[in-house]
Amino acid sequence: MSAAESLVEVRVPDLGNFKDVAVIDVLVKVGESIEPETPLITLETEKATMDVPSSAGGVIEKLHVAKGSTVSSGDLVATVRAVSGSGAVSALSQRGTPAERAEVPAPAPPAPAVIAAPAVGTAAAPAPAVTAAPAVGAAAAPAPAMTAAPPPLLGPPAGLPPIDEPGFSRAHAGPSVRKFARELGVDLTRVKGSGLKGRITHEDVKAFVKGVLTVLPGEPAGGGALPAVPAVDFAAFGPIEIRPLSRIQRIAGPRLHASWVNIPHVTQFDDADITDLEALRVKLKDAAAAQGIKLTPLAFIVRACVKALRAFPTFNASLDAAGANLVLKKYIHIGFAADTPNGLMVPVLREADRKDIYEIARQLGELSAAARNGKLPGAQMQGGSFTISSLGGIGGTAFTPIINAPEVAILGVSRSAYKPLYRQGAFVPRLMLPLSLSYDHRVIDGAAAARFTTFLAETLADPHSLVEAVP
Repeated sequence: MSAAESLVEVRVPDLGNFKDVAVIDVLVKVGESIEPETPLITLETEKATMDVPSSAGGVIEKLHVAKGSTVSSGDLVATVRAVSGSGAVSALSQRGTPAERAEVPAPAPPAPAVIAAPAVGTAAAPAPAVTAAPAVGAAAAPAPAMTAAPPPLLGPPAGLPPIDEPGFSRAHAGPSVRKFARELGVDLTRVKGSGLKGRITHEDVKAFVKGVLTVLPGEPAGGGALPAVPAVDFAAFGPIEIRPLSRIQRIAGPRLHASWVNIPHVTQFDDADITDLEALRVKLKDAAAAQGIKLTPLAFIVRACVKALRAFPTFNASLDAAGANLVLKKYIHIGFAADTPNGLMVPVLREADRKDIYEIARQLGELSAAARNGKLPGAQMQGGSFTISSLGGIGGTAFTPIINAPEVAILGVSRSAYKPLYRQGAFVPRLMLPLSLSYDHRVIDGAAAARFTTFLAETLADPHSLVEAVP
């Protein structure tokens, strides 16, 4: 090795609470010349996909992972023989603090696809959806229209119950078994292990799937799951086109389904008069822009939600795994749906109660940009205690957002519009903002929900209280 060369170790950046993350693709080969920031491998967590880039340019000396293996934060990915001047070694190649290793570029945006907006009308990964939540791989290009019978679609057998993600993460099974179960859509919490000390094996997963497929017609599958929807040959009625779901849709879909099936949703609708709020926002936005801050209505909504969550702490809680206790959180981390080219994503604004309106606006802009550019780390989509799904920039009058479990409530915001409001003997035009609050009826009753939306509407109608300094 010449004096101008050095060996650089590229390691997995901070993945938050995720461990044993699957390597779904290796993008380079030994001996290949690369530039700084060249993606080396693609990882897939329960929430998203992301690329791990090289921190230096040079030649791949050695790869320490393979497709199908698993990695955790700080694991060695590759050794790069870097040439002086080819790119500085970044913090991603070191075992530094999580903050030093948090920024992870994600894959390039997928080819355009029609994506239905999930209930969390969030960003999560941005094109219309938690979803969510809110990670992201490149979507396959649309297949050409076909007149012949479509090819078989990959996916879990019909009738399997949705995966209980918290339980799945605690199941007594190795990484390869977890990967195998997730590919088949098997909820490991329902599988009885036959291995040492009850460890779940590949054969146990196969036996579970076989049991689901052999249930009698009309009998609920998977221990109480809903009956499967009958399969239909759509090509029998005319030309069709097969378009695979994006990675985010495939990941978020089961989570949304599990939330909808397991949580008794109720939605409370209300309107907030934001006439004065909008006037104040317009008055302040130029001064905020001079500081590089885009002062959006969402920043005011987040600040109002903070006040409401302080007044009604039950909405900032979660049920424990046993469903017998309520976990009241002393922090307020607010997730918001972000519409990105890769699908719906839900970045989390941490400690929103400690930030003033301008800092909230600044971080909303930074998190949204990171989500759109595919550079939002998985850790930045964890730990939310309440979610806001704002569709006001798109349209609509009301909707029923799906709760982002294990949270117990989510606020949907639609497009504001001027309406005649009767005041002091006359109708006057007022700018009204539609609110849709979905809540877990096991934790929150209708009276509490009505009080929450009433308080929130009153807070939004008093915008000067929202721009006060945070103590």
